[in-house]
Amino acid sequence: MPTESGSCSTARQAKQKRKSHSLSIRRTNSSEQERTGLPREMLEGQDSKLPSSVRSTLLELFGQIEREFENLYIENLELRREIDTLNERLAGEGQAIDGAELSKGQLKTKASHSTSQLSQKLKTTYKASTSKIVSSFKTTTSRAICQLVKEYIGHRDGIWDVSVARTQPVVLGTASADHTALLWSIETGRCLVKYAGHMGSVNSIKFHPSEQLALTASGDQTAHIWRYVVQLPTPQPVADTSQQISGEDEIECSDKDEPDIDGDVSSDCPTVRVPLTSLKSHQGVVIAADWLVGGKQVVTASWDRTANLYDVETSELVHSLTGHDQELTHCCTHPTQRLVVTSSRDTTFRLWDFRDPSIHSVNVFQGHTE
Repeated sequence: MPTESGSCSTARQAKQKRKSHSLSIRRTNSSEQERTGLPREMLEGQDSKLPSSVRSTLLELFGQIEREFENLYIENLELRREIDTLNERLAGEGQAIDGAELSKGQLKTKASHSTSQLSQKLKTTYKASTSKIVSSFKTTTSRAICQLVKEYIGHRDGIWDVSVARTQPVVLGTASADHTALLWSIETGRCLVKYAGHMGSVNSIKFHPSEQLALTASGDQTAHIWRYVVQLPTPQPVADTSQQISGEDEIECSDKDEPDIDGDVSSDCPTVRVPLTSLKSHQGVVIAADWLVGGKQVVTASWDRTANLYDVETSELVHSLTGHDQELTHCCTHPTQRLVVTSSRDTTFRLWDFRDPSIHSVNVFQGHTE
């Protein structure tokens, strides 16, 4: 009797288990529309930067994925129930079927077929729906080929700024954290002039619009104006020399033009140590400086939250531009108008208008978050 009651209870549990499986299947089928509609309502209520057409396409794709996997899950449950029924039928005949192997083989075949159909369907739908998005990122021009042309070696620390002279002779200027500014020959890569008048990091360098003057800003809370004199060799006509120079001569010329990387390149340059003008009104690091149109005034930007306008000839402070709430990060000027732009860590940049001597207006531009 205890044995019969135990077998009856086991059979009753198996029936209840199968009943719960069928109940879960009916519950899943009956709530299919409700569950597929819920994510759409939730996602549509959220803020998104995607276009509405793209969002609707994605929602449809997600809905198809959910329905396909749900059908696959239901089919797997039905296969498992058929295996249990077959085992119960054959149990009385003394035979048994390895449910794990059978279910594994049938489920693998069924899942492979369903997965292949789902994969092909998703690929076709995805390609069709995203072709417009992908095409917008494709370049319509040929790929640009970039290569290293010249290397300028001479600084001993990081380089903060690079500038090119506006007039002849055209030279390249670099500002470095090694407390120096160097002028370079663009063609040969050789150092032409070294400025060593600052006591701190040189943060920026700008050239005068018409004279051989350079303006540098430094971490020593000053900006310097200094004169440089460089004489570049006159370039020879290419048409006359290209046919006469042999391959060996070309190699010799290129070897002579290359700087000596092993030695200190800047030590061989003429050095300027005293500026023509030193601008000292800031109480913090001067992060940038630039010439106003005409070259008679300069503007500087500092970490003391101000930008100063100076007269070049007298070195006097003309205006102190206040209004930024945090440190200034940059300043630049218009090439033909008396306009100055300053940027700051307060997430704003300001346009200062000095075209009318009697009225100095400023416009504040907001939009950045950092």
